[in-house]
Amino acid sequence: MSLTINSMFSGTFSNLVSAAAETPSSNPILGFLPLVLIFAAMYFLLLRPQRKRQKETANLQKSVAVDDEVVLNSGIYGWISAIEDDFLWIEIAEKVEIRVSKGSVARKISAQQKPEQ
Repeated sequence: MSLTINSMFSGTFSNLVSAAAETPSSNPILGFLPLVLIFAAMYFLLLRPQRKRQKETANLQKSVAVDDEVVLNSGIYGWISAIEDDFLWIEIAEKVEIRVSKGSVARKISAQQKPEQ
């Protein structure tokens, strides 16, 4: 009985191999096309906008100057009273200054002079 099962499997295996050899092979480039499309979509939807935001943030941090009104990431509004290397001195009220990192500036409100009180 084991001889008949063995011959049955070997016959079936040889039929599968011959059928696979007869089928026309597809173009291998078409197999990579979905991967290329996924990478392109990720680039245009994720990577490119992120790089654009990083450049805008870097330009903003380079362009801040004394007496600019800014908003920090924490939501604090104030005027830049001094700039040191990577730090800013922000006046948030009369005679109240805080020292923050340049990276904490979210946006610049105006470049006008601080109003006299």
